Amino acid sequence: MKNVLYLASGSNGRKKLLDEAQIPYLITSHTADETLYDSTLSLQEIVKYLAVLKMKHVVLPSGIHGQTIFVLTADTLTLNDAGDILGKPLNKDHAISMLSNKKSKVTGTAFCLEKKEFDGGSWHTKKSLLRYGQASCIVNIPDRYFDVYFQKVDYLSMSGAISVDGFGAQFVQDIQGSYTAILGLPMYELQEALCTIGFVSWEV
Repeated sequence: MKNVLYLASGSNGRKKLLDEAQIPYLITSHTADETLYDSTLSLQEIVKYLAVLKMKHVVLPSGIHGQTIFVLTADTLTLNDAGDILGKPLNKDHAISMLSNKKSKVTGTAFCLEKKEFDGGSWHTKKSLLRYGQASCIVNIPDRYFDVYFQKVDYLSMSGAISVDGFGAQFVQDIQGSYTAILGLPMYELQEALCTIGFVSWEV
């Protein structure tokens, strides 16, 4: 591994995107309370705030003097046509209420990427980047298919209970914008940020 990237997320979607892009990473966690945000802010402002909050509460192992690592946090939320912010559903009934509105929704993902150096017994941020991507989509699941959708899709882990890949892809009527932002990481923006911050994923 040429560089070490710590992903502070349990999202299977984010791990899958990094795996498919062949970006090496290690999993870590954070202790941030994701419910602590101002709901009067815009979708972009909220997910950016939460991505930074997670970075402030990231859990990292101890290092050695002069060691450099890269850390990635992210947050994804969905906005419906009524202006409601949708996170992950609490249960099946909550998911049904989200998906019953078959109008266009906007899903936004922000990520915070930091380069850190170990010095004096702790990690210090040398450079920090905050980026955002979004897409509007219409996911039209006929009501009679809700039960099979819930059986086939890990909907409790998805913003707005929306799945646009795998089994869920067949119900996607339209997408405008960053497809991977809906999955949990806007990959074009991430690739640019990794290059800017000096993270080398592959030999060229």
